[in-house]
Amino acid sequence: MPVRAVLWDIDDTLFDYSGSDRAGVLRHLRAEGLVAAYGGEEVALARWRSAMESEFARFLAGEVGFLDHRRGRARTFLGVALSDAEADAWFARYVAHYEACWTLFPDSGPALEALAPLVRQAVLSNSSTANQERKLTTLGIRARFETIVCADELGYAKPAREAFHGACEALGLPPAEVAYVGDRLDIDALGARDAGLTAIWLDRTDTGEDLPPGVRRIAGLAELPELLRGVIGFGAPSTIR
Repeated sequence: MPVRAVLWDIDDTLFDYSGSDRAGVLRHLRAEGLVAAYGGEEVALARWRSAMESEFARFLAGEVGFLDHRRGRARTFLGVALSDAEADAWFARYVAHYEACWTLFPDSGPALEALAPLVRQAVLSNSSTANQERKLTTLGIRARFETIVCADELGYAKPAREAFHGACEALGLPPAEVAYVGDRLDIDALGARDAGLTAIWLDRTDTGEDLPPGVRRIAGLAELPELLRGVIGFGAPSTIR
C-alpha cells in the first residue's frame, strides 16, 4: 500500500532541540551567575537534563500540565522552593535565551520542500500544541503541515499506539498509508511500527544499534525522498500549496 502522508517528529528530527537547548541553557545560567554554583558547564547541563527528563515524564504520564512541568524543572534544577510566580519568571528567562538559539537542521527545509509536491505532511509530537505551533511558526515551516497533533490534546503520548492512530485519524488515513519519521528508536520508530505505520528512524549520530525488523533507518533527511520513492512508493500528492 503506498504512503500517502508523512508524519513528523519535531524535536531533534527537524528542529535541533539538543543544540538549541544546550546553547540556551548555558546563556541563561551565565546570565543568572549560576554556572560555577552548579559545578561548571557540563555538570550543570547534566543536572538540567536530569530535571527536564524527570519532569517531562510526569507531564507525559498526565500527572502535571505543561506549565506545571516547567515549574517543576526550575524547582528541581535549582533545588529550592519557589512560588509559582518565581518559577514562571525564572523559566521564562531561560525560554528567552533558548528561543534566541532556535535552529532547524540544515537538511530539514530541503526535505520538507522535496516532499511537498509528492505527499501530505503533518506533525505528531509529545510536546504541547501551543508550544509546537509557536516553534514551527517561528522557524518558518508551519505552512508545510496540514495539522499538528500533540500529546496534550490527544491524551496519549508516543510510543502508545493511540497517539499514532489519533494522528492518522486527523489525516483521515489508515496507519498503513502513513510513514512516521523520528529520531528515537524506542519512542518514534518502534512505536510507529507497532501501530501499523511505516517506521523510519532518523539515526543522525550513527548509534550502531541493530535495526529491528520493520524499521527503516536513514542517517539524514536528504535520504528520505529516495527511500519513499524507491522502497515504499508515493500516493496522492499533497494538498498544501
